[in-house]
Amino acid sequence: MDISSLLQGVMGQQMVSGVVNQLGIENEQAKMAISAAVPLLLTALNKNANSGDAQNIANALERDHDGSILDNLGGFLQGGNFSDGANILNHVLGGKQAQVENAIGKTSGLNSGQIAQILAMLAPIVMGYLGKEKSQNGLDAGGLSSLLGGLVGGASQTNQREMGTIERLLDQDGDGDAMDDVVDLGSKLLGGFFGKN
Repeated sequence: MDISSLLQGVMGQQMVSGVVNQLGIENEQAKMAISAAVPLLLTALNKNANSGDAQNIANALERDHDGSILDNLGGFLQGGNFSDGANILNHVLGGKQAQVENAIGKTSGLNSGQIAQILAMLAPIVMGYLGKEKSQNGLDAGGLSSLLGGLVGGASQTNQREMGTIERLLDQDGDGDAMDDVVDLGSKLLGGFFGKN
């Protein structure tokens, strides 16, 4: 399994529709932003897990993100309350959030406020997806780290190059070096994630 399994089929289409309806943006802009945002969130979670945070992530999944959000994804996306997503982003991205918003904004042509909204919508879905996998497969913190590594590392070679770009974005000291590489991230990933429409 890799990241594309999160974005293909019904689930991917529900995320696109939810983002379009909430923000009133074009379908292609929503796809572009989601195809950059989801791998970025997973890469950041994987990075955190590898830095000793795996148990905390596992605890958060058990406590707050059991996967039930996926049973009524449309309802969640229409609900309009994404404060939980903002909390997740604060923990996962920390001080890098503005840089991430800026990078995805360049990719999709959306402003950073719109990207902040999209990230807050997607973060609980990503956590719910991980929570469901954790629960169904009885994963402990180590198993969760392996799952995240597989989701991030299981991508195709092209996507892995983009993951390296994401890693640089998350690592950088704010000098903007990695930004240019991230500008076309969504367009490169788009075809593989959503299939050819």
